[in-house]
Amino acid sequence: MILVVGATGVLGQKTARLLLAQGHSVRAMTRTPESAKDLVQQGAEVVAADLIDRESLVRACRGAAQVFAAAHSFMGRGRYHSQAVDDVGHRALIDAACSAGIQRFVYTSALGAAPDHPVDFFRTKFTIEQYLQDTGIENVILRPSAFMEWHAHIFNGKSLLENGRTQLLGSGTKQRNFVAASDVAQFAAKALTEPAARQRVIEIGGPGNFSNNEVAELYAKTAGIEPRIAHLPASLAGVIARIAQPIHPGLSRVMRLSSLPDDAYPEAFDPTHLLREHSIQLTSLQEFVRQQVEQLRHQSLGKSR
Repeated sequence: MILVVGATGVLGQKTARLLLAQGHSVRAMTRTPESAKDLVQQGAEVVAADLIDRESLVRACRGAAQVFAAAHSFMGRGRYHSQAVDDVGHRALIDAACSAGIQRFVYTSALGAAPDHPVDFFRTKFTIEQYLQDTGIENVILRPSAFMEWHAHIFNGKSLLENGRTQLLGSGTKQRNFVAASDVAQFAAKALTEPAARQRVIEIGGPGNFSNNEVAELYAKTAGIEPRIAHLPASLAGVIARIAQPIHPGLSRVMRLSSLPDDAYPEAFDPTHLLREHSIQLTSLQEFVRQQVEQLRHQSLGKSR
């Protein structure tokens, strides 16, 4: 039995579906079981549990052989603020897994996780990596770059396709790496099920680096529209970050990240070493954008009928 934590999120859902398709037994952990109906139809067992509820984590881990942690609270607020979920909650999950005799724990960290990262979320990710490794439990740490589904589509291209315009935070000039969650799911499935994948840190990224401006231009070119791109100045993002901190720490974190200069920390990635070790065909940003444009066209065609 493989416990997938965050099974209704972008990465968790794709990984759970892949594991089920491969014939593995999957226990899908989510705070909202009603949102996991499609996983139930595929044969998953659904368990209601919460990373801020230690006892629920003990129940979720009981009887499982592997754990895949794919949940996070980057945008969290209130009782689900990042410290409660990404730090305390994941320590509790690791403790519950160890107590339950879990054979392997696969943790989703982030590319760039480091103790001196200028953004707290990435420092927390590094801290949990260390906490997991110190337990001695068999583990694999995945460090994916920015998910295309969120950072290229939701935060950028979606508005351009639907409204003909988008607003980017900051100058939009920094070179970044984007990776498809479906590709990361393949690495996760291998890490959970293959004997050789243990005690490793795997950095994962897509085949190219792009600025947010280039992402918006790619969406516009693929859709055949004139790009209308506005920018929220980095200085204003910094002001909003300070104002939002006590009210919405997640929003504050996004604004803080967007206010930093391009050279504050690297977000580019070279997949040469990754592809040398793993025979996985990485999704290009161009192909991903084409899929999003085609999907929107199909939806528009369906509504017009």
